[in-house]
This record gives sequence, structure tokens and C-alpha cells, in this order.
Amino acid sequence: MLAISAVEMQAQKLPPKKETLDAMRRANAYFMKKWPDAGKSIITNKERPSNIWTRAVYYEGLMALNAIDAQKEYTDYALQWGEKHRWSLRSGPSTRNADDQCCGQTYLDLYAMDAQPERIRDIKASIDAMVASEKKDDWNWIDALQMAMPVFVRLGVLYNDTAYFRKMYDLYAHTKYREGGNGLFNKRDGLWWRDKDFVPPYKEPNGADCYWSRGNGWVVAALVRTLEVLPKTDPHYNEYLDDYKTMCAALIMLQRPDGFWNVSLHDPTHFGGKETTGTALFTYGFAWGVNKGILPARICQPVIAKAWNGMLQHSLHSNGFLGWVQGTGKEPKDGQPVTASSMPDFEDYGLGCFLLAGSEVYRMQ
Repeated sequence: MLAISAVEMQAQKLPPKKETLDAMRRANAYFMKKWPDAGKSIITNKERPSNIWTRAVYYEGLMALNAIDAQKEYTDYALQWGEKHRWSLRSGPSTRNADDQCCGQTYLDLYAMDAQPERIRDIKASIDAMVASEKKDDWNWIDALQMAMPVFVRLGVLYNDTAYFRKMYDLYAHTKYREGGNGLFNKRDGLWWRDKDFVPPYKEPNGADCYWSRGNGWVVAALVRTLEVLPKTDPHYNEYLDDYKTMCAALIMLQRPDGFWNVSLHDPTHFGGKETTGTALFTYGFAWGVNKGILPARICQPVIAKAWNGMLQHSLHSNGFLGWVQGTGKEPKDGQPVTASSMPDFEDYGLGCFLLAGSEVYRMQ
């Protein structure tokens, strides 16, 4: 059950819809101007193709922006991305890697707009091979849930085939109940360990369990994007819903006074400070729940407003650059330092998270 904050009576208000949309447009325009070629490879410590998970998360956000602010330039940009990669996955259609399958979420969005078979040929082949196999332990890190669950559920809906739903649950159940010994979800705390490396006896410097903000944000997003389309008749729908509500109840108690969440959810002294990606993903999850009538607006609206206003005030620069974004990794110490002006190794996924949040905040107003 969600707790009522002591500061609820002094709750902030959401900004006007126009201000939210202007913020999303500004952040997105900064990125599109910087990356006019959607097929250009990404060079950090090495060169990577631009259909990797980081860019795929950006396109999730872009398609969410397009859903509230339909613009031809958005869909053209997404189509360019798919076409320049020949609608392929980084490691080809035989991959079982959830990171490589994340691009399929946008491929499916674009297929829904124009059912050209090549748009989902490779992603369907990849997922079909997993459905047909007995292997169930692929998702051994929680980020994988966000990268792949929405693909499984949307293929199941598209083809009216519950085999996709069953396989998705098998993979999810392994992560939740078995990975790392007894699973990565600690229902008592309502949070997930990122992978087996962080299951106790691993502890943070203050002696608490290590619950990484963005990792838990990926799970919230996975559950939102799954529940959005999964038929309520599915035998595991209520379990996903319960896990989502349990996480929200835990997270609402961990929000900072400035609206953000720390990178280490139970140890604010371990690389403490503002962080945009986890905050944006939690905002996305809370706002979606309020919009669907699943979470109580009276309790959650102040949480959402504080988070969204915090990101607009502290993260979004006047030119559209997003600050306080932790770079890639899997725990609080990775991708540091995180500051208002520090540039992460990849700029794309942070923007994707911000646009996902903004799309649901916009619908609330």
C-alpha cells in the first residue's frame, strides 16, 4: 500500500502542458541536430553500431514523444534508423541477447504504422527461436527485462499467440525467483538486485543492500510497457501488476527532497547526488500508473510533480542537453562523476528515459 507523504499538503504542481512539451522538444532537437545521420556508428572506447540498446532506448522515447506530438520528422528519423540497419539486430537474428533485441520495440512501432514485413523479420526470428527453445536463463541481469519483455508481449498481441506470453513469463520467473540463487527480486524491500554480483552478502558502504537506481528503473519501465498491452486474461498479469505496485510503494519512500532518486537507493552516501535516468524511469512508471487509474493520484501526483520539476530545473539545459545522467555500467560507482555538466559516454538512453517520462506527465495535465 502506498504511503501518504508528510509533505503531501505542500505538494508541488505540474507545469503547464506546453512547458512539458517544449522541454521534450528542446531535448530531442538537441540530439537530432547532433546526430543527423541515424545510421552513424557510435564511438566511445570502441566503435559500435547505432542499433545497440542505448540508441534503441532513445527511439522508445522518440516514439512516445511522437504519440503525443505527431511530427513527420520524428517518424522519418526513426525510419532512417531502421532502414540504415536493414531492420537488423546488432548480432543478427540468431541473438538471444536482450540488449540486441531492444531495437525491436521501435521496429514494431513502425510496423504498426506501415506493415512492411522486413521491419519485423529479424526481431520476430530472434524471439521465435527463443520461444521454441527450452532455455530460460537468458535474462540474468534486470536491465534485460526492459530491453526484451515489451518485444515478446507485442509479438504475442500482434500474432494472437500466447506462446510469446508464456515464454516471457518463464524468462521473467527465472530472473525473479532463481537467478543468483533465490532470484533478484527482494519483495520485502520491493526492489531488485541488478544481477547475481549484488545479491547478499554483498553490501553497500553503509551496510545496506545495493539497489541500483537505473536498474530498478528498467524493471519499472518493463512492467509498464508489458502491462500496457498484455491481455488482463493472461494468468500472470496480476503478478506483474503486483510487482509493479510493490516497487512503487518502495520507491515513493526513497525520493529525495529535490525530486530525484540517488544512484544507490538504500545508500545515499555512496556516490550520492542527483541522477536523471533512474529518476526519469520512476517518473514514467508513477505517471503511467496514475493515468491508468492503477495508482492513487492524491498520493503519487506530488511525487511525480517533484521529480518532473526537479529534472526541468536541474537536468535540462537551455540548449537541450541533459545533465546529471549517469554513464553506462551496472552499479553506483560506474559512469561517475555525475554532475549537471558531465557528459555520459552515451547521450541517447538518458534522453529516451526523459522522453518516456515526459510523455506520461503530459497526459496527466
